[in-house]
Amino acid sequence: MSQRRVVNPVVDLLREPKGQRDRQLLFGDTVTVSDVADEWSLVISDKDGYRGWVASGQLGELSPETHWILAPATHVYTQPDMKSADILSLSHGSRIRALSEQHGFLETELGYVPQVHAIPTFSRLTDPVAVSEQFLGTPYLWGGNSRFGLDCSGLVQAGLLACGTACPGDSSDQERQLGKTLPRGTLAERGDLLFWKGHVAWVAGENLLLHANAYHMAVAYEPMDKAIYRIEKQGDGAITSHIRL
Repeated sequence: MSQRRVVNPVVDLLREPKGQRDRQLLFGDTVTVSDVADEWSLVISDKDGYRGWVASGQLGELSPETHWILAPATHVYTQPDMKSADILSLSHGSRIRALSEQHGFLETELGYVPQVHAIPTFSRLTDPVAVSEQFLGTPYLWGGNSRFGLDCSGLVQAGLLACGTACPGDSSDQERQLGKTLPRGTLAERGDLLFWKGHVAWVAGENLLLHANAYHMAVAYEPMDKAIYRIEKQGDGAITSHIRL
């Protein structure tokens, strides 16, 4: 086994080589490579234990990160100047190594990142719902884990990891492993999680959910009573768990 680092902005974690996407990895994520087949590597994600295949060319040598991207997304520029050419975009949660600080930018191996969009690696936030609210309007993407596309469990994981709370990648595992299950009928509070079979949503306020969902095809707010009715009516059943972190 060997340790490697993701060197592309967003990498699909596949069920099998050239197969279906299950989740995604972000620039700077570290993985343990457990097998190699042709140009594919079977990896275990260090941040959540998720297992899958990635193209080996999307992995590189470890490099101690100094910062992670706090903004929903950021651009990487050729120069420490917002008017210089942009090279690529990095999503929230990406991990970078700053080589120097110049004129409000962090110099990295990729180029220059606005310093205001990143915080030191050890820094953690305190409100996972507020973090998740930054992703409002992000397109829905099955297995998505970035600002460029998210699914329900990806949204929850982004909020919790930013706050230093370990979180699995799939909603079924989140339901089993996170927080405390509350009795049916307990009044929902901001920061609670509601689970259905194959779906999870944040409680964002009184009678208000925040979730990445295929109905809106985006991260969106939805009245809780209407969402519960809609989800059950469309055949996906009733709430299976109400969890408080």
